[in-house]
Amino acid sequence: MDLQTIAAADNKLNSIWRAVVLSDDAPAPINETVALSIDSKLELVWTVESVAKSVSAKMGFDEDDSGWIELAAREAVVNAIKHGNHYLADKRVDVEFLGGQDTITIYVRDRGEGFDPTRLHDPLDPENLLNPTGRGILWMRTFMDEVEYSAHPEGGCVVRMRKYKRSSKKQI
Repeated sequence: MDLQTIAAADNKLNSIWRAVVLSDDAPAPINETVALSIDSKLELVWTVESVAKSVSAKMGFDEDDSGWIELAAREAVVNAIKHGNHYLADKRVDVEFLGGQDTITIYVRDRGEGFDPTRLHDPLDPENLLNPTGRGILWMRTFMDEVEYSAHPEGGCVVRMRKYKRSSKKQI
């Protein structure tokens, strides 16, 4: 599916795409929210990745951190589509990027039944090293400074991820 087909199908996404992804403006902090909602289709994940990388770059994150933010957003959306919504066409995935002075916060919401992250198997356990799944949450936790899960009042799971700029990283 090419960019024109996706953008024509969703005018809101088209506006976001033009304003955020295709702009050549110099990086600057954005104190705004960029929100999009996609169908539960893996072929739409690249759109979220592109927005994530562009928003983080515009906020002044360096190329490495923008790449990590992009990958974390990708993993959260893939998990929402596969595990939360079970690829059901009538269930959407909502994604919000909140740009702050020194942070980016990303919310990803599915319409599934939710899950308990404490029940996940450790992908670094020797028994799980050859398992082809289970690495996405590990990557999200590795690449972002904060990752939290909660139940949405209307159903589904919400993942909140936050990344601080290196120069202002929150001291723990």
